[in-house]
Amino acid sequence: MLQHVLWIGGPPCSGKTAIATRIARRHGLRWYNADTQTWAHLDRALRDGHPAALPWQTMAPGERWTARTPAELDELSLDRERGPMILEDMRALPRTPLVLAEGTPLRPNLVAPVLATSAHAVWLVPTPGCHRARLEQRGARENSIQRSLELGSEIERQASDCGQALFRVDESRGIDEVVATVEHSFGEALTHGPRARTLAERRMLLREANKAIVSQVRGYYARPWADGEADPVVRAFICECGDPGCDADAVLAVGAVSDEPVLAPGHPPGESGPHAPLPGAY
Repeated sequence: MLQHVLWIGGPPCSGKTAIATRIARRHGLRWYNADTQTWAHLDRALRDGHPAALPWQTMAPGERWTARTPAELDELSLDRERGPMILEDMRALPRTPLVLAEGTPLRPNLVAPVLATSAHAVWLVPTPGCHRARLEQRGARENSIQRSLELGSEIERQASDCGQALFRVDESRGIDEVVATVEHSFGEALTHGPRARTLAERRMLLREANKAIVSQVRGYYARPWADGEADPVVRAFICECGDPGCDADAVLAVGAVSDEPVLAPGHPPGESGPHAPLPGAY
């Protein structure tokens, strides 16, 4: 059992990262974003000889998505191979504080055998109309949209079979409402923890999350087909002020992320020692 892990899964554009980061920051949890491990997982898949890994290494991104069926896209995604890798990552992490793991490769069937309780997993699936609109806004191709819609249906079926919580997402519910719903579902686990309590602990977790984003970008530009350099790439990083009520980001070039805390404009670094108690939301 992975008793120290909470799980948020769903298809692309379901809001997993936005929800997970708010909850992790508010409650002093370690945030694990599967996207930041994409290239580390690809390297592991290459070493292990997974057939779908070689196309990822040799084809430029645009080649992977053009003129392919949704089923072919699913095979190329490495989601099936990456699921067990995520479980391995969880086993390697410290047991405290709780880990909030989120990512598209997660499936209810995958996490069911390792759940402490069924209440440790939440699945976010947009309604079809909302899902299509979000994907189109991102510029997704039709085959990718169809694959994502099918993935949402698959997750919904598995969550029902496994007795795990599933929440429908649409534009009628703002992020604050969805965060509150997910927090309520995780309520008992968040109450019992363990959670980071001091400013130093929370800032360490935020720094760890930002370093993972840097590694993700650098991993991309280390691919043989990547064009350009990592340092000028601009990304949104989590503000490391450590205030549990902070949900601000700092937009920086990857090369500008140093050993100093990443702070959103106007956010002080704070003082050392215990910080205010973490707020409840249930």
